Amino acid sequence: MNSGHSHHGHGQSPTADSCCGGAKQAPATVKDPVCGMNVDPASSPHHAEHAGKQWHFCSALCRERFIATPSAFDGSAPQAAGGCCGGHKKAAVGTATVKDLVCGMDVDPARTAHHAHHQGQDYHFCSGGCRQKFITDPQRYLDPSSYVAPEVPAGTLYTCPMDPEIVQEGPGTCPICGMALEPMMPSLDDGENPELTDLRRRFWVSLPLSVATMALAMLAMTPLLHALSPTLRVWIEGALATPVVLWAGWPFLERWAQSIRNRSPNMWTLIGTGVIAAYGYSVVATLAPGVFPPSFQQHGHVGVYFEAAAVIISLTLLGQLMELRARAKTSAAIKALLGLAPKTARRIDADGSEHDVELALVKAGDRLRVRPGEKVPVDGRVLEGRSSLDESMLTGEPIPVTKQAGDSVIGATLNGSGALVIQAERVGDDSMLAQIVQLVAQAQRSRAPMQRMADKVAYWFVLAVLAVAALALFGWGLFGPEPSWTHGVLSAVAVLIIACPCALGLATPMSTMVATGRAAQHGVLFRDAEAIDALGKVDTLVIDKTGTLTEGRPAFDAVHASAGFEDTQVLQWAASLDQGSEHPLAEAIVTAARTRGLPVLAVEDFDSITGLGVRGRVDGREMWLGNTALMAGQSVQVAAVQEQADALRRRGASVMYLAVEGQLAGLLSVADPIKSTTAEAIAALHRDGLRIIMATGDGLLTAQAVASTLGLDEVHGESRPADKAALVQQLQAHGRVVAMAGDGINDAPALASADIGIAMGTGTDVAMSSAQVTLVKGDLRGILRACQLSRAAVRNMRQNLGFAFLYNGLGIPVAAGVLVPWGISLSPMLAAVAMSLSSVSVISNALRLRAQRLPGG
Repeated sequence: MNSGHSHHGHGQSPTADSCCGGAKQAPATVKDPVCGMNVDPASSPHHAEHAGKQWHFCSALCRERFIATPSAFDGSAPQAAGGCCGGHKKAAVGTATVKDLVCGMDVDPARTAHHAHHQGQDYHFCSGGCRQKFITDPQRYLDPSSYVAPEVPAGTLYTCPMDPEIVQEGPGTCPICGMALEPMMPSLDDGENPELTDLRRRFWVSLPLSVATMALAMLAMTPLLHALSPTLRVWIEGALATPVVLWAGWPFLERWAQSIRNRSPNMWTLIGTGVIAAYGYSVVATLAPGVFPPSFQQHGHVGVYFEAAAVIISLTLLGQLMELRARAKTSAAIKALLGLAPKTARRIDADGSEHDVELALVKAGDRLRVRPGEKVPVDGRVLEGRSSLDESMLTGEPIPVTKQAGDSVIGATLNGSGALVIQAERVGDDSMLAQIVQLVAQAQRSRAPMQRMADKVAYWFVLAVLAVAALALFGWGLFGPEPSWTHGVLSAVAVLIIACPCALGLATPMSTMVATGRAAQHGVLFRDAEAIDALGKVDTLVIDKTGTLTEGRPAFDAVHASAGFEDTQVLQWAASLDQGSEHPLAEAIVTAARTRGLPVLAVEDFDSITGLGVRGRVDGREMWLGNTALMAGQSVQVAAVQEQADALRRRGASVMYLAVEGQLAGLLSVADPIKSTTAEAIAALHRDGLRIIMATGDGLLTAQAVASTLGLDEVHGESRPADKAALVQQLQAHGRVVAMAGDGINDAPALASADIGIAMGTGTDVAMSSAQVTLVKGDLRGILRACQLSRAAVRNMRQNLGFAFLYNGLGIPVAAGVLVPWGISLSPMLAAVAMSLSSVSVISNALRLRAQRLPGG
């Protein structure tokens, strides 16, 4: 077996976690005892110790199988068949093998566990992955010449996350800020960001080299290195720092060069100039120390600053890794949305035969079967069948909706226990899910005002530093004492070293790391520094109802019996009828009866009446349970309890009537209860000055009932995803700084559109991926804690930036030689010390956030 087979991808090595992931070509390999593959012990992460010997495996699957039954593979017993890569094992002599139609491997039909039957023919496969590919689209492998691949875009568009106006086909770097471009619309097939992978490798290589370089520089004047020649030490430092600067820092040097070519000064200009200055100065000092005057020699040699160049590179790599991880979460929200859609659909052909096809092959007009428990593949209309669909991803309503012939269905919604035949109507980019994805992507790309301001500040800071360095160079060179140009070069280098943005680079990340750690102790997760900054400015909170203010699941509320009946009797009869229904309201009633110890009685002639309720015979009596329309159809009078029912509805409950032999026996209500902590949280947020608006997919009457109970400032009911996003944008247009709190997929566009999105940790992964803040416990009191911590963190960031600029403001003029007439100068070595001290002050100040007091903390 080799990695060139189609199921591992052409020209790519399989991942380490897949079967045979470690089976790479290597000079010295060992046999995987499970599948017989050649494995490089150094590159494969899958090992196990058994019988005093170290065993190596191609994949985690093989390792787990070995650990479960080592005797089957260590030579003490015959090897079992059908395990990982079972279809790839060499067949016994004389055994007839067949071709795996997907990957082309020879497969022993008797040993592989992966088979498929299609049109009267049996097919055998090397793995479950190949089998699944065949089942999904058999014609693709049975007749490859006639296979037509689904249409794909001509090219993927990439954009800059900080400068959205930059759009191009294919990857690259932004000509304005130098950042790597990312796809405008991520794909589920995308692996880890290649830039993140590359920078992580560079960071882990640079870290030990930078630490070693710094240690040598710091210990130079101590007895520990007394026996080491200064010249040899300098050469060792140079040898350690060179790969850090020229290899690990190469991407930054490229961005530096690009900023020069594009005449777009940015932070990379300063970082690159500082690194090149520190490293170049040190190289000259190492190779030609004689060009420097004696005043720059200490203990007979010129000081070097290899450690400054190396540490700057490592710190910059660390900052980039943190930023890329945060950016990856942005695309994760869209990937989670894309992942809602099923991968395949079961298409019914004109001759009545059925087979699974890739979703991309489904066209408008196709007939599709949706089996119980499956997701609806595309937007369409029901042709046959009846079932309840969970549409909470779009409506926020936790109660499934009954669908029958003629009703419309939405792709990615979850089918209940019934079976449906639908006709596809809107597919691909026209589907409701695709529109939600577009809303989220558009909102995410439009959010970068804070970063643009930071870039503008950096622009002028870079120009100012370069200008001061140039003035120092030419001022000393043209008008200074001999050797004038040497003094000029050294002054310019000192300016660039002290202006290297270590403290500036640490100011925000250090505050961010400490603040996020502190917040995590209180169940609040910030995504990034921008989230911390934005939350402290919020004056309006838009909040979802279901799962945010309420528990998010229907619960039995109350039972009221009519004259001549008992409450427990009404509840028992209703539960007996509902035991045959899959509806969540019915489940709530049955659960309530069992909790109270009421036995559920047998029901006869049960029937579920779509959109109305249920009927059946209990204890020999004809009973009906449902809404007002069902009672009217059976001529059951409910006027006597109408006022009571309306009161329950105004309280936010759903009401059902029970009729026995044509007589009203009572009514029952089921509600989504408000969380116990919600009222306290709303009151605290009001005291903190926030205006609170509820936007929910529930009916307006229910929404108004909840809003009235909690004292909310404004309420919007029956809101679809686009409506919530539009509400947020409307508030922003009126000058409000808006936070959106929600827990459902239907909240994702609004979460992304808001200045700050707040997701309940008890909600969906999509909501949490779309939001900048997540409340792990789903407790709204966490918003108040997050707001107060945000303000403290922003103050801390400003203090840190103040420290950084103070050091630069004082150090740059001194480094340039302004105070030389008074006998005060700053050598590059002292400039490096000052740069280090600025970093220490920033770190120490950021650590004060650990003692920040929070409500309830």
